[in-house]
Amino acid sequence: MIKLTTRIWILIIALLLAALMISPSFQTGAVIKSVEKDSNAYNQGLRQGMILKEVNAQKIESQEDYVLAVSNLFVSNNESRVDIKTDKQEFIFLANNLSEIVVGPIPKTKLKTGLDLSGGARAVIKPENVSISEEQLSDLIAITNERLNAFGISDVTVRAAKDLSGENYMVVEIAGATPSDVKSLLGSQGKFEAKVANQTVFEGGERDISDVCRNDGKCASITGCFPSQEGGYFCSFAFAVYLKEDAAKKHAELTKNLSLDSTGKYLSEKLYLYVDDIEVDSLLISSNLRGQTQTQIQIQGSGAGQTQEEAVKEATKQMNRLQTILLTGSLPYKLEIVKLDTISPFLGKEFTKNIIYLGLVVFLVISLSLFIKYRKIKITLAVILTMFSEMFITLGIAALIKWNLDASSIAGIIAGMGTGVNDQIVIIDESVSGKEGRETLKEKVKRAFFIIVGAFLTIIAAMIPLFWAGAGLLRGFALTTIIGVSIGILITRPAFADIIKRIEE
Repeated sequence: MIKLTTRIWILIIALLLAALMISPSFQTGAVIKSVEKDSNAYNQGLRQGMILKEVNAQKIESQEDYVLAVSNLFVSNNESRVDIKTDKQEFIFLANNLSEIVVGPIPKTKLKTGLDLSGGARAVIKPENVSISEEQLSDLIAITNERLNAFGISDVTVRAAKDLSGENYMVVEIAGATPSDVKSLLGSQGKFEAKVANQTVFEGGERDISDVCRNDGKCASITGCFPSQEGGYFCSFAFAVYLKEDAAKKHAELTKNLSLDSTGKYLSEKLYLYVDDIEVDSLLISSNLRGQTQTQIQIQGSGAGQTQEEAVKEATKQMNRLQTILLTGSLPYKLEIVKLDTISPFLGKEFTKNIIYLGLVVFLVISLSLFIKYRKIKITLAVILTMFSEMFITLGIAALIKWNLDASSIAGIIAGMGTGVNDQIVIIDESVSGKEGRETLKEKVKRAFFIIVGAFLTIIAAMIPLFWAGAGLLRGFALTTIIGVSIGILITRPAFADIIKRIEE
């Protein structure tokens, strides 16, 4: 019977915490991945993340059940009553289809998978013939997100990356997209325009806009929240935009002959906002701006929600979105797609199965090799359980930080496991050999840890530059390898050493 030392207890606690982080789910139903804004379903309160339980009294236990229920519901093009029951509440509305709702299977765990496992397209992008700073890259990421949102793209990740030479890149990952989709969405230059009566008043960027008020409650804030007649709430926002002199004069020229609307508070024409020639919003123009050459104008808008808190969040989101496209909408460079990868969902599932089979084969080969070498079942089981513990704790941390597990991340986990087995063999060899000398078991284990710590520092030194290599595409491998070997040196190796001591004693 192995005595549970402090180090072994730390390992057990780490495994329990990892299990909580991963949290296996046995819930049935289908999860809502996205709901088209301003649709009947959205206006009734259906939101991303809700779990569908019933559609018109038909139980939904999987994504296939939902598809079958919807196909049976809309056998004709006539509008029908839709009763939807979710894990939060029930919704009733009229519709002739449910195309505005995108659903998917409920994740079995909190682990997030990347495109290599779930399928989609990934593009590494940089401005053509020019290098940009990190601040400019942040603006590029913001406007790219806006453009993708304008096209109605869901399940998209846009992040910054850097290679070993210091070059800044933007990595865009879109689930379910094809290479042609990515090229059409990202292969053109961004352009923002504000128009009145189909005439361009000003464009985004430095040419026409000197500044946009952000993060200042005096000139950018939520101005009020009110109950909506349709139910729920809506909240208004307002923020200041500072135009350059030429843009201000053009605004005065285009608005001087406009009439007022029925309220008398606003002009008869709205200010329309376009991103890449696609209208993304329209705003009312205050009557006191008619024909006036003012460099400071106020943009107003609103956001709606079922609760006041949700309406405030939506209004804040809309305000931030408009601030971003007004300030950075027109990019001074054309985007170049440096690298474009695509993986089908089918190949992703096959890859996952192959990884599981490979893992089982590795476990069997390592187990057999260790048993042949040491002829002790206890030592073999100790190595296998420790190797499994490292992998499980690494997955727990990945779930905690919401890291997308892709092919490179899984390769990093495997590399960490291999390093762990190597270190455990060093501990075993130092512990079971040389018993004829005066050296104690504690001293042998101490010498083994000196070797292990040296190897650990070498791996960390190698992984840090690899974190930025290849424009960040190897980041998953580097990160999971670092996590795996760190878990080993801090948790599993000390616990394994105590286990081996007890076995040898």
